Amino acid sequence: MSFASLIGLVVGLGLLVLGAEVLVKGASRLAAALGLSPLVIGLTIVAYGTSAPELAVSLQSVWNDEAAIAIGNVVGSNIFNVLFILGVSAIITPLVVAQQIIRLDVPIMIGISVLLLLMGLDGTINRWEGLILVAGAVLYTVFLFTQGGAENDTAVQEEYNQEYALLEKLSIPAWVLNLTFVLAGIAILVVGSTLMVNGAIAIAEALGVSRIIIGLTIVALGTSLPELATSVIASLHNERDIAVGNVVGSNIFNILAVVGLASVLSPHGLEIPASVLHFDLPVMIVVALACLPIFCTGNVISRWEGMVFLGYYGAYTTYLILKATQHDALPMFSSMVVWFAIPLTIVTLATVSLRAWRSGSRPVVSPNLSDPPDDQP
Repeated sequence: MSFASLIGLVVGLGLLVLGAEVLVKGASRLAAALGLSPLVIGLTIVAYGTSAPELAVSLQSVWNDEAAIAIGNVVGSNIFNVLFILGVSAIITPLVVAQQIIRLDVPIMIGISVLLLLMGLDGTINRWEGLILVAGAVLYTVFLFTQGGAENDTAVQEEYNQEYALLEKLSIPAWVLNLTFVLAGIAILVVGSTLMVNGAIAIAEALGVSRIIIGLTIVALGTSLPELATSVIASLHNERDIAVGNVVGSNIFNILAVVGLASVLSPHGLEIPASVLHFDLPVMIVVALACLPIFCTGNVISRWEGMVFLGYYGAYTTYLILKATQHDALPMFSSMVVWFAIPLTIVTLATVSLRAWRSGSRPVVSPNLSDPPDDQP
């Protein structure tokens, strides 16, 4: 492994984070100037903007005929987003989950995760299937724009005003400046994705590790840094909904737009490695399914639930490392996951559901939350 490859990977990661930040700021302010509600800005511009690195890296991977990195990037990022980012964010402060996310966005995330698995059963997401996913991204975005009226919650309005929006009408020079930010962000993402993909390929070849493992770990973590930064900062500032909405919206965008566009632009469609089809995609679906009961019970992701999420991500990453190195401990670790983690998951979900049923499904908010949910006095 050459020093230049490692430097290229690190510099590429930095450019991806910088490009996403510049793109999100410029696009969000333009959207705010058009009168879009903070909820729409958060679920579209912010969530999609923080997923721009995934899109840039996946398209660059397809261009380089490295489909394994492209699909590994998306699947690994979606798992990382829920288990690690929400886990860390909930440990910082319990996260309030909006009703719209529970009733609409999480079921959509679950549904398209299952759809992706079904499409990939033959080992490839072909162009027609990619077009269906892209069409789904367009319809989902249009739906959010048509349904998103003015924000009634002044606290939520203030959060987005502070983070992304402008409090007054943009002047012509400001329009030009923010449009420049958008174009500059896209350019930085292209350069960063090129450096990162080339560096990841070189490292994989030097270490003898498969490209899919690199995509599921290093590349997925790197492209998810904007989501991590956005959600953690939102948690530190005790900003409601932003951390959760950013993650769920990004996961939806990753499947519909990133996988869809990569499949459409790839000459032979997007190939799905057997290991991803039989293990990583099912894990992504299970992670998405686990969100629904935890999100629904009390409308809050508590600290202990965040710790469970973080522990599961640690177990998932450990499995990938043991598998990549063909370590002797792999069979024993796999047995532990099957006989310990799965029963623990069932007990955890049953406990959460029982607690919510006994409390009449009323939100139970930690005293550390400065603002109670809307239905609390």
